[in-house]
Amino acid sequence: MKSSRSYTMRARAASAEATRERILDAVVDLLKTRFRSEIRLEDVAADAQVSVQTIMNVFGGRAALLDHCLAKLLQKLREQRLRPLPGDTPGAIQALMDHYEQFGDLVVRNLAENADRELIEAGRVGHRGWVQRQFGPQMSAFDPKSRRRCIDQLVCACDVYMWKLLRRDIGRSREEAEITIFTTVNAILKDI
Repeated sequence: MKSSRSYTMRARAASAEATRERILDAVVDLLKTRFRSEIRLEDVAADAQVSVQTIMNVFGGRAALLDHCLAKLLQKLREQRLRPLPGDTPGAIQALMDHYEQFGDLVVRNLAENADRELIEAGRVGHRGWVQRQFGPQMSAFDPKSRRRCIDQLVCACDVYMWKLLRRDIGRSREEAEITIFTTVNAILKDI
């Protein structure tokens, strides 16, 4: 009798975790195309194949669900962009392009509408920090003024608007855009 109860409890826990993950996956999919303010629990429930009440029971409410999901998503994005080791320029540009191909349109839309100022500022600070981390080894011998100027140039060269210009406005392929950004970054690093 005891082993049957233990099995039932494990099965229920696994089912609850699977439901929780379906809900989070549904929110992540919606966050790729919508602002947080545009996401309705009814849409999440439909995509996750659960009821709104289930979402409320699991997460306590819309704000908690979105905050949890956004934090999880931002952590995955950080891990994606930090995958290459500092100094690995080709790896850095590839990770950057992976990020922009997945979320670039939403980021540009968010910037244009100034929809989430806190998120925008965190993105700016994070992007500059990523540039300093990623290209720090190449800039280690620079004097402070040259280093600051180089960081500014690299922030611009690796910005989402560079991706947008190449991919959306000019219509270049991902490969062409990646090569353009890579050669621009290399030119900046060699020029200083």
